[in-house]
Amino acid sequence: MRAPDATRSPWLRAFRPLGPDAPALVLFPHAGGSAGFYRSLAVRFGPEVDVRAVQYPGREARAGEALVDAMDVLADRVTEALLPLTGRRLAILGHSMGALVGYEVTRRLEAQGALVERLFASARHPPHLHDPACHDPGYHAPPDRERLRHLLDDGAFAEMLRDTGGTPAALLDQPEMRDYLLPIVRNDYRLVETYRPAPGPALRTGVVSIAAEGDGTVTAAQVEGWRRTTQGPFEHLTFPGGHFYLLERPDTLAAAVLTRLGWGASAH
Repeated sequence: MRAPDATRSPWLRAFRPLGPDAPALVLFPHAGGSAGFYRSLAVRFGPEVDVRAVQYPGREARAGEALVDAMDVLADRVTEALLPLTGRRLAILGHSMGALVGYEVTRRLEAQGALVERLFASARHPPHLHDPACHDPGYHAPPDRERLRHLLDDGAFAEMLRDTGGTPAALLDQPEMRDYLLPIVRNDYRLVETYRPAPGPALRTGVVSIAAEGDGTVTAAQVEGWRRTTQGPFEHLTFPGGHFYLLERPDTLAAAVLTRLGWGASAH
């Protein structure tokens, strides 16, 4: 039976769908983010890479669909959508919340025998720091355990979003846009803050963790802790910029990704 066409899945936005032999890079957005967030980054990967972005429900073309606030449900559904891509070279890049979703999807793909060449985990502390029983020396408790931000009132929640820089202040100042955005972002914060990784083996997939020097939401030491998630190759990169450094330096990030994968002209 022929596998379903991944370009037609509502879970995946295809920025440059190529033939079945082209390597595929799948991008996972941050909390409150949509596939469109990656438009400017996607074109930096060149014409040889099939770039897709995960489209979570409740935003853009899926605006009428119910939001998903449970990691297991979200990861299961994204994994199903990615299965048609597993017959080719495949890599995953997730930013912030997307790093955790990408990790859980990678676990599921590995469990089904699929090969993921690399997981790029950007601007997020690793899954084991979401476990309340973790007492890793050398780490400070991440913000998620200091307070549950999804329980903040609307005013405080909006101010927190201004501080992180991912949501334009102009949108938060418009009542209609604010009413539209806050439930989506709050839903995603709930998903992250209630996430507890299930026990399981370390990934076979190699991991590259990425931190920004000026990121006030996570420390470089926390991001480096992704080393514990893999038995494969590991590398930690640090870039200039804040939490959304990838908007400031898309060419640098794309080149770093392609070099480590050995894909395309930027790899040479």
